[in-house]
Amino acid sequence: MYNLILTTNILRILREKKLTKAELAEKAGVSISFFTDLTNDKANPSLRIMEAIAKALDTPLPLLFDSSDMSAAERAILTEGNEGKLAKGFVWKGAILSEFQAFQVEQWDRENREIIKKS
Repeated sequence: MYNLILTTNILRILREKKLTKAELAEKAGVSISFFTDLTNDKANPSLRIMEAIAKALDTPLPLLFDSSDMSAAERAILTEGNEGKLAKGFVWKGAILSEFQAFQVEQWDRENREIIKKS
C-alpha cells in the first residue's frame, strides 16, 4: 500500500517538474534499474533511498507518503504520461487544505469527474 502511494507521488512530482526517471535516478544516486523496479512495485526502498529521492525532487519526505483517492485510471495517466485521458482544461493537483477547503474541493472533484465521464 505504502509503495503505491510513494510511487504515485514520485511519478506525479516527476511529471510536474518535467524530469525523467533516469534524471531522478541520477540525482538521487540510485540505479535506473532499481528505480524502474521501485515504480513497478518490485523493490522496497530503504529510508536512505527515500530521503535521497525526496531531496532530488526538492520535496519533503512526508509529502511522498501523502495519500490520495486516485483511481487506477488516474494513476495510469501519471505512469504512462498520457495527458489525453483528462478532458481538456482539467488538471490533477495536490494540496494541503483546511477541512472546509477539503470539503469544497471534494464537491468540485465529484462534479468534475461527472463532467469528464460525459466527455
